[in-house]
Amino acid sequence: MNSVSEGVEKNEKGLFEAPPMAEQERMIEAMLFASAAPLSTRDMAERMPHGCDPAEALVHLRKRYEGRGVRVAKVGDAWAMRTAPDLGYLMSRETVETRKLSRAAIETLAIIAYHQPVTRAEIEEIRGVSVSRGTVDQLLEMEWIRFGRRKMTPGRPVTFVVTQEFLDHFGLESARDLPGLKELRAAGLLENRPPPGTMPQPGEGGDVEESETAPGQNELFED
Repeated sequence: MNSVSEGVEKNEKGLFEAPPMAEQERMIEAMLFASAAPLSTRDMAERMPHGCDPAEALVHLRKRYEGRGVRVAKVGDAWAMRTAPDLGYLMSRETVETRKLSRAAIETLAIIAYHQPVTRAEIEEIRGVSVSRGTVDQLLEMEWIRFGRRKMTPGRPVTFVVTQEFLDHFGLESARDLPGLKELRAAGLLENRPPPGTMPQPGEGGDVEESETAPGQNELFED
């Protein structure tokens, strides 16, 4: 009976005891390497055996990848394997086409990023001109912005915030690490010309709306 009890106890221990931390690191590494999108620690925990600690495993894994060609990067509240920043130039040939955002889209995106959560009316107040629906719709389709919470003001207007996809594109951990003009130009999203920092202030642009694009032309992108 004692041997049977010991066998049952050993099996139960094997079922519920967490794997060694080194093995947990390997699990995290495998998931991040194979995943097309960043994973949160909650996503990882749901896939790992009972008792695993993905947060601690990530700490060890990040240290192991320090100075390597790829790194374990934080993207918002999630994690992903990314090329080391100083080696990004090696991937330049993978870019088939660089499409530049229109000035209206850049200004709108920047306002949302730096002032989020922000309503359409607040965007228009900062820009000094009306924001066309097409600009916002296209940014939504790109999944660089999303709807935020409604403001507790008359009319309960919806707000806009940047997405995890936006943070991932620029290699940011959070919106506090937003890119400047240099990063925007390096990403091909802004031409080397006077920046839109000279955009009109409230009152200077009157109520003039953005010019309509020609039929069939994508308003968001410039040729």
